[in-house]
Amino acid sequence: MHRLLVPAAAVAVVLAGTGCTSSAPDEVSPTGTAPVVQLGAPGETNRALGPDEVQELADQTPEPSGSDIAFVRDMLPHHQQALEIAALAESNGAGRDVRLLAERMRVSQTDEVAQLERWMDDRGPLPPDDRARHGGNHAALMPGMLTDAQMAALAAARGPEFDRLFLTSMIAHHQGALTMVEDLLSRPDGGRDLWVGQFARGVDGDQRIEIARMWTVLQAL
Repeated sequence: MHRLLVPAAAVAVVLAGTGCTSSAPDEVSPTGTAPVVQLGAPGETNRALGPDEVQELADQTPEPSGSDIAFVRDMLPHHQQALEIAALAESNGAGRDVRLLAERMRVSQTDEVAQLERWMDDRGPLPPDDRARHGGNHAALMPGMLTDAQMAALAAARGPEFDRLFLTSMIAHHQGALTMVEDLLSRPDGGRDLWVGQFARGVDGDQRIEIARMWTVLQAL
């Protein structure tokens, strides 16, 4: 099992360059190829770690907590629904500003879905997923998720009506993601996995920015 999830106290990861448009952290990507650098003591230079050293540190990483696993499992369908919402902008006659917002979300959240899936693969096998906590329905308990009826109404809307419904729906959806992050980080075992904690904070920062942009566009309609 290949992992590059490294304790924060031991190293800092320096990104040589990335094409990722999202600000969600790639610094400790489970399958990333960024160089891993050990910070030197005051007055000493930093040192790039070799593959064996990186793996040794990765093997010391604590197992993900139940809260970390639940967060990743819940954020996946949450992001996937956001992608379904964003995909409607092109086909439903959205205005230019809404189309640009939707495209940004499509790019960033497609990348984040891939990151979440890689984390689950690299951290596996994980404990069985107890979907009873959602009653078999993600929208029932996951903050911000649109119901089937709400998705149908959005899919049926066109033009300016679609723009307003898209923005109000996506603002609520993003606010739900912020609630999920807040819940994770408020738990004693939340963010115990370094990558999950950094990913969650990246989602929080990105989606707050997008909420502000969506409010601006909505107020101009």
